[in-house]
Amino acid sequence: MGMTITEKILASHAGLPKVEPGDLVECRVDMLFANDITAPLAIQQFERIGVDRVFDPDRVAFVLDHYSPSKDIASAEQCRITREFVRKHGLPHFYDVGRAGIAHVLLAEEGFVAPGELFVGADSHTCNHGALGAFATGVGSSDLAAAMATGRLWFRVPPTLRFVFRGTLPRWVTGKDLVLRIIGDIGVDGARYAAMEFAGPVLQQLSMDERFSITNMAVEAGAKNGIMEPDEAVLDWVRPRARRPFQPVYGDPDASYAAVYEYDVTDMQPVVSAPSSPANVVPVTEVSGVRVDQCFIGTCTNGRIEDLRQAARVLAGRRVHPDVRLLVIPASPRIYRQALEEGLIQVFLDAGAAVSTPTCGPCIGGHMGVLADGEVCVSTSSRNFIGRMGHRGSKVYLSNAAVAAAAAVAGKLVHPDEVVREPARV
Repeated sequence: MGMTITEKILASHAGLPKVEPGDLVECRVDMLFANDITAPLAIQQFERIGVDRVFDPDRVAFVLDHYSPSKDIASAEQCRITREFVRKHGLPHFYDVGRAGIAHVLLAEEGFVAPGELFVGADSHTCNHGALGAFATGVGSSDLAAAMATGRLWFRVPPTLRFVFRGTLPRWVTGKDLVLRIIGDIGVDGARYAAMEFAGPVLQQLSMDERFSITNMAVEAGAKNGIMEPDEAVLDWVRPRARRPFQPVYGDPDASYAAVYEYDVTDMQPVVSAPSSPANVVPVTEVSGVRVDQCFIGTCTNGRIEDLRQAARVLAGRRVHPDVRLLVIPASPRIYRQALEEGLIQVFLDAGAAVSTPTCGPCIGGHMGVLADGEVCVSTSSRNFIGRMGHRGSKVYLSNAAVAAAAAVAGKLVHPDEVVREPARV
């Protein structure tokens, strides 16, 4: 019996010819990172270990993205701790205000993750990078400290669930809708400690940005990692960025899967996750008319250039509803600059949106758009749990960028076709 792509990557990094689900393995780590919330905890544990230096300064990155630019004294102290550690150890890969973007977007852009590699981060959405054909997973700060010290970490080999997409994507349906549909079907624990492998001819219809949206949300189904085998589109994206030689890995034809799910996307329509679970998924038409106070386009899930282009198609020549606040936050400086060059920022400003420097901010209810009691937000983020974006009495609907932009114009949840007839997929 052959191995899945996840099993192959873990086996190679453990120096083993073969692994099976349930095996405990100690693996070499290719790259690791932490953010302004998790880095101070990892630093504290690292210093308790008592080693003099990180295992390889070139394979450690810190990105200040959650509460940065600092929103208060406490968050400023978190950033100070990280800056001092970086200076003490001479770490070259540090992204501070003005250079930082949301880590999961920035680190992929900067070429720190490549096909066939093993990447860990002290943040649950590290699974984002599985779109590149890497094994990428979030770990706790203590585990990250151990990896910083030794360059190794142990894992239990997960079983693999395979999700196959066939058909032709309709207008306004994106990678975000595909992953929400899956989570709606299997639930927030349906892939608990499993690898979610995404496959099928529909992936070739998706941009890299949309593929990242899919693997990014694997953790919302409880998965250990999300992953796609790297096709030519992935390799073309990675080659000019990669900082190290890499070797793509592909699953065996006779690999064993714990379950296989088949989807025909042809008749799908945009969906939303209604409050207060990513699994509470319904077609947008079923919640059409729900009044909204705020719309948010950004985050590691949907703050990429394709998302901004999609939002701009909806907003061009239109105005945000007078009762709605629209926040647009590009996920990285590179994306912000590209949006400027393409005129997208002008579209957002003309429509009445507020555009911010790259930060996680509103996604975690941190800053730049916290919700008050009773307020409703349509967000392109990944989670809508109670209190996620502010007051426990607020409500969050998760959607793709077109749906969020359409809601901002209409003042209520609507299908994008009710606002604009321009095809979204070109």
